[in-house]
Amino acid sequence: MLSMRKTSVVWLFIAFKQVLTAQTPLSSYAHLGSYPDVERDLGQWDLGEAPVVNATGHLVFETANSLLQNWANTRHRIGVSEFVEHRASVTTHRLRPAGHTIVPGTVPVGTLLYHGALTGPHLPTALDWVAVEPDHSIVFCSGSVKTGCWHLTLAVTRPMKVLYFDGSSAVALPEGTMDTQDLVAWSEMKPEWLTNEEQRIKDLCKWGQKYGVNGFVSEIMVCDFTSHMEVVSFLNLESPRFVVGPPTDLPEDPNTVLHEFEIMHSASWRELYPGETRIVLDFSGLVSFYDTALVPSLVAAPRRLGAVGSSSGRNIIGGYRARPRQASSSTVLRVVVDRYASRLEMIQYLSNNTLDDRPIFDHAQQVQRRLRTMLVPYTVLAALPSNTTVTANMTNSWAAPVFRECATSHTASIAAHGTALMPSERLLLQAVQETTREICRVATKMWASGLIAGVDSFYPPDQRPEADHIRTLMGEWREDITKLISWLDWNVWVKCRPACGIEEMCYLPTWPIGFFPTPDEDDAPPFQAQWDSASSVWPDPNKGEWKRPQPKCIRQLEPYYF
Repeated sequence: MLSMRKTSVVWLFIAFKQVLTAQTPLSSYAHLGSYPDVERDLGQWDLGEAPVVNATGHLVFETANSLLQNWANTRHRIGVSEFVEHRASVTTHRLRPAGHTIVPGTVPVGTLLYHGALTGPHLPTALDWVAVEPDHSIVFCSGSVKTGCWHLTLAVTRPMKVLYFDGSSAVALPEGTMDTQDLVAWSEMKPEWLTNEEQRIKDLCKWGQKYGVNGFVSEIMVCDFTSHMEVVSFLNLESPRFVVGPPTDLPEDPNTVLHEFEIMHSASWRELYPGETRIVLDFSGLVSFYDTALVPSLVAAPRRLGAVGSSSGRNIIGGYRARPRQASSSTVLRVVVDRYASRLEMIQYLSNNTLDDRPIFDHAQQVQRRLRTMLVPYTVLAALPSNTTVTANMTNSWAAPVFRECATSHTASIAAHGTALMPSERLLLQAVQETTREICRVATKMWASGLIAGVDSFYPPDQRPEADHIRTLMGEWREDITKLISWLDWNVWVKCRPACGIEEMCYLPTWPIGFFPTPDEDDAPPFQAQWDSASSVWPDPNKGEWKRPQPKCIRQLEPYYF
């Protein structure tokens, strides 16, 4: 038996060797330098050259990377969200159109969609909403305790073309959550029609007929219930018995509070990547209002679309057509985030955590090791200084080849075939290039400065650096990594710290859950008065958590609090 095992091992070794020798030598493949579109001039790779103030590539990057993810849209209501709609005196969380990005997509065959009937056992015959989770649609299942309510389940029978808007437009906020919808429906923003939801969906569907679009995401606003779907069930259910009140008042009824929490709980399943998987987006048809080639007026204020003129909106939206293929743009975005997110987060943590008992030199070496690990695949041997030439260099220009290889590693082959890309794909390529360039610039700058300072164990100095010099280095590192993470602003870094316990879940507040009126505000008008005065019911968009929501742990068991 042992002899047979040895024979098998020898055979596998020989077979493996034959496979290796049969492979084409690496030298016959095109080197990075053979790509004509990759910058080879090292003068273009200055470690001291930060992005221009009005750069938007990183905004395109993170917006595209966050599509169909609830949490990202909660943070940026005008450009990616999980949010709340108030309809027929009922509050529900919904994925709704708005933001800075519009993407065509499809709902795959077999996808289940849900609709709670407000008016009894009548199938919708016109425009209406469906949910992708029954926890959401059941809120609209209306009926008395005696008669119960009617709940419809539908299945998609052929791929249903939809148009997805990122953002948080279920809440018709005057700060711009409906801008992109308005541009599609009316070719201009109409703030006076902010809450005219019925007219908006009619005009969206009228626009969509030209392109075979049968829905808008939202939950899903369906234009024609007789197309693309069949009835799975239409059940007469027990009435959910919700106690309906003003959306900003925390319900007192335990059953209603429980379902309010479960709506948030079910929404949390789609918080982060991959987000809502029942809608498949075509990135080759993406339109971004962060694209300054299309909307140059946004350079000065990239968070709002108010400066877009009607002609710009008409030209941009008019460019939507069915695309012939699906690009791998989303994969490239995820690869970059997966590669750098946790490493950058750890480097920031270590840079800030200098109060432990370890010597400052050991602490700096710990950071340096992680910087080196991040750059190992790009550390060109010819660029490295020898032990005898490690001297102070204000620009560390010797590290430019490392910077270049790091920055182009994910995009060089795509850029080489740039003429075959759709305009949207070129925009996403540029977004990845700008984002990885800055990540690699900062990482290379920090690594090179650590090497020169004498904290890299691969290049030990003759004498250990003085503690004051290392503290200065750590201060520079801290500033560099803080600026980079702030510039990237990736949603993957937004989390509850410390992590929530088993009886809790991490929640990012959005209106109205978590933004209830403060009881001790004596001058606050009653709810109905606020509602009647249009937008005054909403929190001040420039203050507190409403401007920048912060995650917090909330209970998953009674007693609930938000």
